[in-house]
Amino acid sequence: MPLITIATVTYNAAATLERTLQSVAAQDYPRIEHLIVDGRSTDGTLSLIRQAVSELRSPLGAAYQIRLFSEYDDGLYDAMNKALRLAAGDYIVFLNAGDKLHSPSTISQVVEALAWKKNDGRNAAVAYGETDLVDDEGRFVRHRRLQTPEVLSWQSFRSGMLVCHQSFYVRIDLARAEQYNMDYRFSADYDWCIRVMKRAERRRLALVNTHQVLTDYLNEGITTKNHRRSLMERLRLMAHHYGWPTAIRQHLWFVVRTVVKR
Repeated sequence: MPLITIATVTYNAAATLERTLQSVAAQDYPRIEHLIVDGRSTDGTLSLIRQAVSELRSPLGAAYQIRLFSEYDDGLYDAMNKALRLAAGDYIVFLNAGDKLHSPSTISQVVEALAWKKNDGRNAAVAYGETDLVDDEGRFVRHRRLQTPEVLSWQSFRSGMLVCHQSFYVRIDLARAEQYNMDYRFSADYDWCIRVMKRAERRRLALVNTHQVLTDYLNEGITTKNHRRSLMERLRLMAHHYGWPTAIRQHLWFVVRTVVKR
């Protein structure tokens, strides 16, 4: 029975963190580490986390744990690299403050999918699924427009980030082998996912579709708020992995799609 690390990076996140903590504590899977890497918050974030630690609200008791590390960092992706180094789990997923696991059985569904593929003779590198978008109150907005492919590979991401980072569970050895590139401000997660999948392909490891909605994702993340700069950065990333013709063609399509949706 694998240990699953759910990593949450926080900085002054008291307004949104509570529902994230509650969704992890409500899971029916017994082996979960909720690893919180904080950038020395100055609001009520640390008090909220320490209260959750003292209460250990999970009905599963000691099998569920919260681990808090709070120190200054060099931004989001530096904190995420710290989480990769600190994680004790066999698999890791990143869940932002304000995001939720979709249901109390989400982690059980992920582990069931991983076990199925392991029994099939291939040790799974990644489990992935769908994502719903929610508003600041945690209320459903819509399904994510980019839908996950039935069969995922690193080539799939030439069409954009078809799997949300928060619905992408990675075996820890592969996750650590590919650190987040801090040269990118907005899209290091896109680059990281591609590199993880490339490594999995070289090692002939499976990427498993759970066929489930795994995450309720807060609609206003850092990439959404900086959409234009994020697109320019992603253009360079896509050109690096797939070549300039593909990158330019896809980004022209992104622009057309944005205009049409208006």
